Amino acid sequence: MTDATDRTYEAHPWRPSRRRIRDALDAALMPVAACAVALGVLTTWTASGAAGSPARVEVVGGTVFLPYGDTEDTAAFFRITNTGGSDDRLTKVTSPAFDDVMLGRHTTTGRAAASMRMVDSAAVPAGEGLTMSPYGLDVMATLRAPLRLGERVPFVLTFRHGGSVRTQAVVIRPAVPPGTPAR
Repeated sequence: MTDATDRTYEAHPWRPSRRRIRDALDAALMPVAACAVALGVLTTWTASGAAGSPARVEVVGGTVFLPYGDTEDTAAFFRITNTGGSDDRLTKVTSPAFDDVMLGRHTTTGRAAASMRMVDSAAVPAGEGLTMSPYGLDVMATLRAPLRLGERVPFVLTFRHGGSVRTQAVVIRPAVPPGTPAR
């Protein structure tokens, strides 16, 4: 048996030394400090108003083309503004005056040819907006009953973030824009 005075005590690997404690605290404090700095920057950014604001959409200038002849199909157009700080999307258009209402996009396919295709939604950029036209995005619709020139037709435009906006569109005759060659 050995005497107690013969024993030498060495640091056990499980026993933390001052250096290990300091390294562990440094490793733990660095992410905490980084999070605190990031939170401070984000709080300042938000408080200054630079973090943006929700989408604020407004719909104006609605028109519906008076169908020509016996056709039951027509198109409607709106000017949409987004004065908010976030982008939005127009996702749906409805009207009690029409059976089928859908978003469509007119695209040229080359050499005086064009096509119309249905689209699921349309972007409404923050601080800007969207202007529908016969040469781009429009609302394609099938009539339930004949329309009269000057009549106001109710519509509901639904946005992903801006909710639903009720508006009206005036029935007008289609016109040839200035500068368009006669055919």
